[in-house]
Amino acid sequence: MANSLTQCLPGGRPLNPPRVVVVGSVAMDDIVTPTACRSNQLGGSASYACVAASFFTSVGMVGIVGSDFPAPFVQRFRRAGVDLRGLQVVPGKTFRWSGVYEKNMDIRRTLKTELNVFADFQPALPEAYIHAPFILLANISPRLQLHVLDQIRNPRFVAADTMNLWIQTEAHHLRRVLARIDLLTLNESEAREWTGYESLSRAARRLLAMGPRWILIKRGEQGSRLFSTQGLALMPAYPLESVKDPTGAGDLFAGGLVGRLAQGNRIDEAAIRRAMQAGSVVASLGVEQFGLERLWSVKRMGVDARIRDFRRMVGWR
Repeated sequence: MANSLTQCLPGGRPLNPPRVVVVGSVAMDDIVTPTACRSNQLGGSASYACVAASFFTSVGMVGIVGSDFPAPFVQRFRRAGVDLRGLQVVPGKTFRWSGVYEKNMDIRRTLKTELNVFADFQPALPEAYIHAPFILLANISPRLQLHVLDQIRNPRFVAADTMNLWIQTEAHHLRRVLARIDLLTLNESEAREWTGYESLSRAARRLLAMGPRWILIKRGEQGSRLFSTQGLALMPAYPLESVKDPTGAGDLFAGGLVGRLAQGNRIDEAAIRRAMQAGSVVASLGVEQFGLERLWSVKRMGVDARIRDFRRMVGWR
């Protein structure tokens, strides 16, 4: 039987509903890069996205871990302000992933994937989460994303991420997801694979026709492109001198974007472009160290300072 990591304020009063709800994986990773390696590192799409969003607004996590999940990781989430009422704890082992990066860290090989308790994950949103105005469906099966969409009530904005595995194996369910969301994020190879178009502009138009208002194509150190019926917006990546660990960069970007968007009152092209800047900055901070190590020590003022620096670089006032 699953238990949730419920949270209350002193005196037993429940926390207010989170403004953003993130649904995804929580994992323990073993990672090898050209310069170092780490074992039993906190990972998973929900982990990265929740911590990124927490810099800007209240966020709730929906995921699953096993009874082996380290208590210090739980405390880390709580210190970051992540609401854990949606995190299921069940007997068994937590999802584990291991991978190695080549010298060009855009190239990564998966060494081992052990789904463990994640194989039976059925997202169950606490009552306080179903009215959350902002939803981020991180990289999980489209069938599970649809299951979440059936539980939420009148969200203002829904973003979803995907990957080539789901494009290859669950394209039908993925098309159903697209018909019910506002923004889809994916990388350029996934956009090309799904649509069959080499041109990213043509690929984005094909995906927009399936329902979303925006398509956001991630291009690593080359930044990202936002497509809509209004046209194209380009966003560079924040320039870095060195990258220690790019694991989770896309999830940090998406979490920072949705968190920053939820901080404001507007949902339009200009607001999303500003949110993309925030996502790029949080991701840049994250990859400077392994896993979430860098973000545990960063304060909001540090994030804001880098956002101001980024805005100066790209000529935004």
